[in-house]
Order: sequence, then C-alpha cells, then structure tokens
Amino acid sequence: MRPRILMRLFAACLMVLGALFIFRGFLAQSETTQAGTPQATPAPIYNPYPPGILPADLNAEIARVLREIRVVENRAIQRWHNLPPPVVTGQPPTLQNTGTERIETLGELMNFDTNISPGRNQACASCHMPYVAFSGPIPSVNLTMIAYPGTVHFRAGKRTAQRYTYSPFFPVLQFNQEQGLFFGGNFWDSRATGYLLRSPDAQQSQGPPVDTQEMGFPDTACVAFKLSRAAYRPLFVEVWGRGSFDINFPPETEQICATPGGAAVFHGDVEPVNLSPADRTRANDVYNHWAQSISAYENSVQVSAFSSKFDAFLAGNYTMTPAEHAGYNLFNGKGNCNSCHLDARSTTLTPNQTDTGNQPGGAPVFTCFGSANEGLPLNPRDAIYYQTTPDFTGFTPNPFGFGYRDLGMGTFLRSGFGSAPNPNITWRQFAPLTDGQMQVSSARNVAMAPPQCPTTEAPGPYFQKEFFHNGYIKSLKQLVHFYNTRDVYPFDVTSGHCPEGTTEKVNCWPRPEVPNNIDMTTGMLGLTDQEENQIVAFLQTLTDGFTRPYRNRDTFTGTCMSGGSASTQGNEFLIPTPPLPPCPPQICGVQPTPSPNPIP
Repeated sequence: MRPRILMRLFAACLMVLGALFIFRGFLAQSETTQAGTPQATPAPIYNPYPPGILPADLNAEIARVLREIRVVENRAIQRWHNLPPPVVTGQPPTLQNTGTERIETLGELMNFDTNISPGRNQACASCHMPYVAFSGPIPSVNLTMIAYPGTVHFRAGKRTAQRYTYSPFFPVLQFNQEQGLFFGGNFWDSRATGYLLRSPDAQQSQGPPVDTQEMGFPDTACVAFKLSRAAYRPLFVEVWGRGSFDINFPPETEQICATPGGAAVFHGDVEPVNLSPADRTRANDVYNHWAQSISAYENSVQVSAFSSKFDAFLAGNYTMTPAEHAGYNLFNGKGNCNSCHLDARSTTLTPNQTDTGNQPGGAPVFTCFGSANEGLPLNPRDAIYYQTTPDFTGFTPNPFGFGYRDLGMGTFLRSGFGSAPNPNITWRQFAPLTDGQMQVSSARNVAMAPPQCPTTEAPGPYFQKEFFHNGYIKSLKQLVHFYNTRDVYPFDVTSGHCPEGTTEKVNCWPRPEVPNNIDMTTGMLGLTDQEENQIVAFLQTLTDGFTRPYRNRDTFTGTCMSGGSASTQGNEFLIPTPPLPPCPPQICGVQPTPSPNPIP
C-alpha cells in the first residue's frame, strides 16, 4: 500500500479515536424512550458567561421544550400512520391524493426530531415552536442571553430565533440594479440565497443542522445517516423513492456524527465522513430532500396559515375595532410601516380613507422581501460576546469578544466571519452599501403567543418575546416607539449608560451598533402615545388562529408573566455595555471595507 494512503488512513484513525475519547460519555448520556424519542440529558458544559447572562431556569426550560416537542412529534407520527397507502400513478409519477400531506408530514417529523443533532438533544423546533409562530419558546432566554443554546450546552448563536411563518414566500436573493437593492433570501442576513435549490426557505433549513452553535453536526452526511435510521424512514422512501439510502456509510460514521462541529479533532475538515464520490452525491441528494420536505411543511397551512383577523377582515367576515382600524390607517399612513411591511392592497391611505381593494400582488405577507438597518444598539446581553475561550472540544465560537460587530448582509457578501460563503462574486462590491442591514421579516404573527398568555405585552398575562435580530426590543410597544422616536431621543452612549433622568427605550436610545446605511424612513414619525398603541392593536390582528385553530399552538406548558408596563418591559434586565474595543480587521478590514470606516 502506498505511504500516502497509509498516512491518510492513520490520520483518519486518529481522528476517530480522538472523537471517541472526547465523546464516549456524550453518547452514553443520551437515553431513549420506548417510542425511540431521545430524552434531554446532561452533556459536557461550556460556560464562559459571567453571572446573569444564562437564565437560572435554563436547564428546566430546555427540558420543558423537549417534552413539548415530543407531544408534537407523536401527533405527527399518528397522522402519518393514519394516511391511506400511497397511490403512485400518472406521468410523471405522482402520489395521488395524499402526496401533499405526505411531504408536509415528513417535513414536520424532521422538524421535531431531536435525533438530528450530535447529542440527540436538539431539534429544529428547540428554537422554533408553534405557539410563538415558530420563534424562540423560552421567555427567560428571550430576556437574557438572546440566542438559543445548541446541542453543546451552552454554545449559542448571535441572533434571535427568526419566525418560520411566511418565510417560504421570500424569493431567491437578487440584486435589483435599477433600485440598487437586494430582495429575497432567508435568515437575518439573507445568506440562504436559494441559489441551488431555487428556494431560500429550503436552503435555510440546511443551515442549523451543521451550524456549530445550533444542532451542530460536523458533516451534512450526518443528516442522511440519521434519516436512514429514523422511524419515519419508510415515509421518506415513499416520498423520495426507493434507493434513497443506498449509501455505504463507513463504520466510524456514528462516532463522527456524535462529535459536534468545530471540534479540534476534525482539523477544519467539513466532510469528515469518508464517502465515495457516488455515496457523497447520494447523501447530498438526501440533504436536499431534507430541505425540500421541511420547506413543504413551512409552506403548509399548519405554519403559514392566513387565518388571522386581518384575513377575515379582507374576506368581509370581521369588523375591526376602532383601535385596530385606527392602527391600520396609521400603519399605512403616518406610521410609514407599509413602506417595508407591505399589505399588498390597492391604494395608499389618507387618514380618512379605508382601503377596500383587492390584493393586486397576491397574498398580503407584510414584507417587501428586502433588508434594512434600523439602527439598533448593540445588545450586551447577547451570548456571542462572551464565548471567547475554547470549549471542551477545542472550539472557540467568538475570538473577538466585544470587538465583534454584526454587519448583517454586509458580512455575508464578504463571505465573512459567522456568516456563509457568498455564491455570487458580483455581489461582493455592494457589501459597504448593505452593512448593518437585516431582513425585513413579515409582520404577520409578530404578536403570536400561547393561548394561556394571550399577549406579548405587559402587564399581561404575557409571553416574553424578543424582537429584531439582536433581541434588544422586548415588546411591540417598544418596537413601535423605537420606530417613532429613535431620532427624537438619540444619545451617544451604549446600552446601560443612558444619562440620569432618562429611561432607556422610553426617552433615551443608545447609538446604533452599525451607524452605516441607517434607514431614515423611520425615527421621527410624530406618533402620539395613543397612536403607538393603536398600531400595536393592529399588529395583533395579524396573528393566525382566528378563523380556525392554529395547529399545535396548545402545547405550551410553561408559565406566563405579569406586571409592569410594556413601555419598560424587560428593562430590569438591562446591563451596562463594557468599553468596546475597535471592530477587528477580520470583520471591518475585509475588502471592500465598510464606508465610512472604522465602525466604532
């Protein structure tokens, strides 16, 4: 045997032995129920955080969400088993009658499968539960660490858990040359462009399983490996065809896939599962089918339902209250919300008009599909700033600490730190024009909360959510007030340092994290306090579940919060931002550099 081949085999053996050594307890700690669903169990802890960043109830809340995930998973399994046998007919062959429900149910089973993680303790739904429109399900996380912990406790990402609902409506990312703007994509920074699958929503679902901060597999082939052993494998084969799993996985695959991504034993190898070219292609096909199945679920009426009061209003089956109607007029007029969160109706309102036209652009999804920098302050509670030391695998999530700046789409276009490779080199030149920009999410379901916590607003009883990419805003009242007064009460301070006599988020807004490309269509709207409340009332009409029940919204088993005021909601958890070092060259020095630069 050639020496080079021997060396490669030796290196592979060392890697596997290293993985086994580090994680021999990691697998042993994952117990399984009789139904085959993994239990949440302790794993090696990574805790670089100072006191107060991690919530005290974090372990208990993670366990609660895992129990709720099992409820939804069992419901989906039962629905799958109740489906009649498939009928394959026609040209091209089609699963007649039940094809739609089959692929949507398959996507749901995948979404609630905790086996799709090295520790068998993390599902997509761990950060995206139905009762909050598939956003973050843990109130204490929303108040404190902002980003959700992944399979390795407690690695965490850098942004809030974005809502699934209506994300499938975003088109493939494109640059409009006439307007000089980007439209489409998924994720806050639009890095799921849809360039290959032609569906940003499908591509988005391929990110978390191999994100080091989330589900954390070291190789996309691990998803194919886990699906090949899933209880719902027969459904996958029915939908995507016999032979889908004809893949010769090497004996060490299970150990490799039990090792979180980023571990030092991989030495940066992004394909540590050693597959033949043909098997790698089959594994890639399975991963693409994973994405398409989950996107089918997110496209379904279970997730993107169009069942709100607003939809009933459009159909003539609901009359808005005076506050809701006034809020709608403000949304389309003085509040200038409709310039980005488009309602797809036929006219521009004046204060005394009511729009009774049809939707010329199709379903009203309340987004322009673009991106904007709204000027949010840096949030010092975000867990990413503290993950500056190696964890037990040798992985350091953020070596830059508080030097890190979230440039949003600008970082993605540069293929920069913490984002993803940009598949279109012609876009790179536009990075300075997009620094700080984040996706304009749909306003639909922004107010969704569990039935027993009927609002997001104090005094409640309410469910504590977080808004915008860095979770700085804690209520819809604050959100509208920020848009209204950002430029009325600006202070050259960081969060936690508003001057004496002012109240942060009321009459003091700290300076933006990224001062470039600020959206100036908001910031000084002249809304009264009552008008702000009326816009909040309208936003609450966009919550699905009014015309028919919203599936699995009933699974929340946590505790509602109460008391306080929506204006200062969460302010008791403000902490002072430490002195900020300059933005490092690895972020702000990547060509083409931000303009103006440096970012403070």
